[in-house]
Amino acid sequence: MTNPVQMDDPAETLLPSSLLDALYGGLLDAAPWEGFLRVLQAWLDSSYATLILTVPGASTPGMWLTPGADPQVAEDYLDFFTADPFIGLPEGEVVLFADFVDQTAKQNAEFRRAFLEAAGGDQILGVDLRATSGFEARIRVTRDQSRPHFDRAARDRLQALVPHIRTAIRLYERLATIGTEQGVFQGAIEQMAVATIILDHGGRILRTNARADLLLGQADGIVRTGDRLVLGGRDEQKALETLLRTLGAESDPRTVPPVRLRLERPSGARDLAIVGQPVAGPAFMRGGAAAAVALFVSEPGARTGPSPEAIRDLFQLTPAEAQLAAALANGASLIDAADRLGVTHNTVRGHLRAIFAKTGVRRQSQLVHLLNARLP
Repeated sequence: MTNPVQMDDPAETLLPSSLLDALYGGLLDAAPWEGFLRVLQAWLDSSYATLILTVPGASTPGMWLTPGADPQVAEDYLDFFTADPFIGLPEGEVVLFADFVDQTAKQNAEFRRAFLEAAGGDQILGVDLRATSGFEARIRVTRDQSRPHFDRAARDRLQALVPHIRTAIRLYERLATIGTEQGVFQGAIEQMAVATIILDHGGRILRTNARADLLLGQADGIVRTGDRLVLGGRDEQKALETLLRTLGAESDPRTVPPVRLRLERPSGARDLAIVGQPVAGPAFMRGGAAAAVALFVSEPGARTGPSPEAIRDLFQLTPAEAQLAAALANGASLIDAADRLGVTHNTVRGHLRAIFAKTGVRRQSQLVHLLNARLP
């Protein structure tokens, strides 16, 4: 005798595709989570749906999002954030405010009433998810007095969604980590004054950094034509096209060596050194509009000194003093610096005296050495 077919959990079958699409797809939106919270609010017939991302014990949340809420409601709630009575919920378990908070304690009645007003309603469903990295994700779904109280079915529906929210939180954390790491590496590349241009398999420009935008704007040996990159030298352009053809769908970019080029510039400025590095993406993304080559473009021998912003922050200089200090650190004479900055020689001498006082040096040569030694 065969066993009867077991049906899926009824609560699980209630999860609409539009809700899951908003949850997972929304992670890539410009405003992550907002679309999901709006769909969740409608799905549970609530007044508001809120996501709070925070480190336990923090005085303010790292992220607090309630789409459609009156800004005053948000401001009022933040006043209660550190004293929120609806925290520390059993991990991953959907809890009703009325079941979690002691409703009989008379000494807390006034505070509880004020908190519910600040939260935007007197019926709240909540679930807390704790990440291994230490932060906490709190989902809160609120109904005001115009709506009926949450029943068991509403709680079960939100509970069925919890595994998906947990997965989405992990994905969001990973995306945020990648973004942070990318920012660190990009900042290092910018500091080294290296232009970075990423091309797809058709030679179209996918992404550039600020240094590359500046270089392309000069149109001196390396040019943007529409969405494509064109190198001024015939041999160099041919070498780039050959590299792109090599990186077809059947090739493994990890086995293709980088291409190194030296490009003369029509203006007579220093030659550009270009390294074309194949991008080792997943096999299913090899071809078409996926990233194929990262070009790293620099000027060999070009001197890059510390930025005015870095000098200003380190020595507490005024913007004008920092501009002068950066010019001197990059090899300009005092007269050249005055001309570049559009000020009189007497003005730059006054700035220089102020810089000496703030940095503790007595001569211009000492200042230049100090700046280049202390700053990259």
